[in-house]
Amino acid sequence: MTLRFALLGAGRIGKVHAKAVSGNADAKLVAVSDPVADAANAIAAQYGCAVRSIDEIEKSSDIDAVVICTPTNTHADLIEKFARAGKAIFCEKPIDLSLARVKTCLDVVKQTGATLMIGFNRRFDPHFAAVKQAILDGRIGDVEMVQVISRDPGAPPLSYIAVSGGIMRDMTIHDFDIARFLLGEEIDTVFATATVLVDPAIGKAGDHDSVSVVMTTASGKHCSISNSRRATYGYDQRIEVHGSKGAVAAENQRPVSIEVANADGYTRPPLHDFFMTRYTDAYAAEIAAFVKAVRTGTPASPSGQDGLMALALAEAGYKSLAEGRAVKVSEVA
Repeated sequence: MTLRFALLGAGRIGKVHAKAVSGNADAKLVAVSDPVADAANAIAAQYGCAVRSIDEIEKSSDIDAVVICTPTNTHADLIEKFARAGKAIFCEKPIDLSLARVKTCLDVVKQTGATLMIGFNRRFDPHFAAVKQAILDGRIGDVEMVQVISRDPGAPPLSYIAVSGGIMRDMTIHDFDIARFLLGEEIDTVFATATVLVDPAIGKAGDHDSVSVVMTTASGKHCSISNSRRATYGYDQRIEVHGSKGAVAAENQRPVSIEVANADGYTRPPLHDFFMTRYTDAYAAEIAAFVKAVRTGTPASPSGQDGLMALALAEAGYKSLAEGRAVKVSEVA
């Protein structure tokens, strides 16, 4: 059975998912919806799909699943709408900026029995997935410490900063999820620091651009996260996991992996310039996993609960920042 998709939102991430859906032999992009007509029409022309309104998609019998790439403040409402319409749902993170709203949304998903998958694409990156597999295979023994470095080449527009919910809900949330994924157990305590080092305008907008987080689990495992909105050398994405018998790491990736040695020394090509190229394989793999879950009736992962827990870690991070102390996740969740 070919899974028939509608894309909700034809912006930057929508274009990424349109490519992933259209490139999957078991999926078909049937329709796209976006309030910006030119954006929707561009997707429709590129992939040969129809332009429809969200209400039309809700009632469409030729749509099995939706990919939600609309602004964050619409996610929970759209998840509920399409859960009640009997569609499978893939939604970009976060579900909402409010934990309470996420919980009510997930109640609707549970009541309707809808399939819901959250777009934490980094779990599907082949390099990060190989790190996880090395852990599962016992190659480094018991996980003890995780280090996650995630730095963007540059900050997003201030118009986006104003509605993003803050760097920890927008950017660090990916690292919170990958930390849970690699640690293999829930995080108990969060201590966060955040400052404005890149652009004073970001601070004036009420956000931060430089974040460090240290987390511990109940058993004492550690994870540290380093985030910055500025990396002059490219899109910096690294992970290291230290265990009782060794360590495993995923290094930065480049579009071309070569090294040139001459009289000037050793040189390598630059890193990927942003997530659209760095995580191309991950986006394709996560859509493939979603298609498989819907077709086989198996639980989708990352789940709505994973989305809830990542947001809870962000909330704990902000409480830690405000109060200058380590915060138990149970205090916010």
